[in-house]
Amino acid sequence: MPPTDKTDLLQGTLDMLILKVVSMGPVHGYAISLRIRQISREVLHVQQGSLYPALHRLEKRGWLTAEWGESENGRQAKFYRLSAKGRRQLTAEEASWNRLSEAVALILQTAEQQA
Repeated sequence: MPPTDKTDLLQGTLDMLILKVVSMGPVHGYAISLRIRQISREVLHVQQGSLYPALHRLEKRGWLTAEWGESENGRQAKFYRLSAKGRRQLTAEEASWNRLSEAVALILQTAEQQA
C-alpha cells in the first residue's frame, strides 16, 4: 500500500498503539506520532488532532502519567510514561487485538465457494 493511501484505524486501536509506544520508554507526543509512523513503515500517520485528545484521555484514565521535560530540540514537552494500570490495559488490549486479527485472517484465508 503506497504511503499516500489513507489508513483508518479501528476505534480503540490508536489507544493501544500509543500505550505500546509509551511502553518502550518515556516519550513526548510528537515522538509518539513519529514512532508509530516509523514502526508501521509509513503506513500509519497519526494526526495531532487525534493524538493529543487520545493522550489526554489515556492520562485521565490513569493509563499514562506525564511530566514536563526538555525535548531533543531544547523545547519544553510533556513526556508520557506507562502506569501499572496502563500496562495491564495494554496486555488486555494486545490479547484482544490478537484474537480479532486471527479471526479476520481466518475469514480472509477462506476460499470462495464456486457458484
